[in-house]
Amino acid sequence: MRRYGKHTDEDDIRSRPNRKGNRPRTHIRPKHEDAAEGMVLTVDRGRLTCLVEDRVVLAMKARELGRKAAVVGDIVALVGDLSGKKDTLARIVRIADRTSVLRRTADDDDPYERVVVANAHQLAIVTALADPEPRPRLIDRCLVAAYDAGLAPLLVLTKSDLASPDKLLEAYGHIDLPHVVTSREELETGGAADRVREHLDGKVTAFVGHSGVGKTTLVNALVPEDLRRTTGHVNAVTGRGRHTTTSALALPLADSHGGWVVDTPGVRSFGLAHVDPSRVINAFPDLVPGTEGCPRACSHDEQDCALDQWVADGHADPARLYSLRRLLATRERREGD
Repeated sequence: MRRYGKHTDEDDIRSRPNRKGNRPRTHIRPKHEDAAEGMVLTVDRGRLTCLVEDRVVLAMKARELGRKAAVVGDIVALVGDLSGKKDTLARIVRIADRTSVLRRTADDDDPYERVVVANAHQLAIVTALADPEPRPRLIDRCLVAAYDAGLAPLLVLTKSDLASPDKLLEAYGHIDLPHVVTSREELETGGAADRVREHLDGKVTAFVGHSGVGKTTLVNALVPEDLRRTTGHVNAVTGRGRHTTTSALALPLADSHGGWVVDTPGVRSFGLAHVDPSRVINAFPDLVPGTEGCPRACSHDEQDCALDQWVADGHADPARLYSLRRLLATRERREGD
């Protein structure tokens, strides 16, 4: 076996042949100090559409990012061809730290988290007052996800020409939930969009809602005409809407100062497997004061829970306590699996 001394020459050292004929791999990665900053607008089968300055650039994730995925709303660093021309492709080499992350799961038993949007400021929960019927339980789930992600919620009620919003608003009257009520006629004339836009200017707002509630119609009234999306209809037999939005898409708010709306696919469920059961109560601020008399480590669904008396004394709507306990029950079943 050949041994080398202290003063070996490079010619004396053997190197292994590289069968692939490419350069030897190294753990030293380039810093990409000249990378341009962009925002992810949408993701489609591994290709990410980003806004770099005033250009729309198609990009892919660099290998060195590993399993870390970029999502709509992410601020990223890009290198390569940033011209935005047809058949060009840039690379995303860095993903900036996120200020907020809105997540959901398919259901409460699904351990796989789906990131809906990153770096959003608020969540607009769009609900129809009729056709299809409103789903307060879905609203409550979206509120849990919003509060858990640190987003400010906004309730947008559509189709007020078909049903009164009073009963639904009464259920949330104790939590001072910001809301906007719109009709189909107002959507067509633009009056509804003006009132909703007051809550969106200068912010990134994710829109979520059950299929057929008019979410995409509302988004179309808020964004420039050339960026509007296809809308669908509600099935008269099932009462369900057709999914016309198949992927989340960030769109600039028309006539605003930096405002963005993120249109997301219609949901029929909003799983909360990622939310710790102890944090669910935060979505029910009207019930939180009533927990002061609860025993330590109260699950809020037991015999000595102080919330029963709190509601009986008229401090909150019994339907709100029922909704809280339904959510907690599904979370407990998941924990017990």
